[in-house]
Parts: sequence; structure tokens; C-alpha cells
Amino acid sequence: MEQVHLFTKKLKPTHIGYTLSVPTHVLEAFPFPEGARTMKFEAVDATDNVWRFCLSTRLTGAYPKPVLLRSSWRRFVEQKRLAPEDRVVFFMERDEDNDMIRRYTVRAQRKVMILMGQEVWVDVEDLPLYRL
Repeated sequence: MEQVHLFTKKLKPTHIGYTLSVPTHVLEAFPFPEGARTMKFEAVDATDNVWRFCLSTRLTGAYPKPVLLRSSWRRFVEQKRLAPEDRVVFFMERDEDNDMIRRYTVRAQRKVMILMGQEVWVDVEDLPLYRL
């Protein structure tokens, strides 16, 4: 099983309150049905909870501009108590033998310190261990 990093996004206020914009190159990792603009998928978090997201692209314009729709994204934000400057990281686990996608994973993280010039990020579920 190979874990492939899809994208990391540092959250801005609009990401907290509305939708999460997704890099266009990530669309390759999601098998949209022919002619479809939206696709539902599940991602597993650090505690093995399953989250259902809806990825959508726009109808008009030169670029698809993918987003996770607020209807599916907002619950994740609220449950994880995310704030601006936190980040989310999405991965895809792929079976190397047949190149099939096994599952998506998502991490909600907060920067806890800068150590020797490097940012240290921790899954929000682990923050109590750092007394934060």
C-alpha cells in the first residue's frame, strides 16, 4: 500500500466559514463519473472516523476551480474546532499492484511551535497531549 500526498491547505477565514478550495491537479485522484460536476467521497481521519465530503467543480470558466462543498465540509471544521492558520492534509492510499485507490485520508493539524526554524504541526486530536 502506497500513501500519496494529494494536498496541504493552510486554512483562511473563508475556508472555515464556507468551502475549501482544492488545487486543480488533485482532480486526477478522484474518478468523477462521466459528465458529472460533483463527486462524493469518504476520507478517514487520524482516529479512524469516516468523513463524507462532496467535491464539486464549476460549470463555467476556463478552470474547474474544485471545492469541497460547505454542506459536507462544515461539519468536519466544527467537529475538529478548526481555526484560521490550521491546516488540512489529504492523502490517497493506493494499491501498488493494480494501481487501485484504496481510500482517502484527511488530517486536521495545528502548528504548535517552531523548532530550529521548522514548523511543528500536530493532529488536532493529539493537542491535549501537548496541553494545548
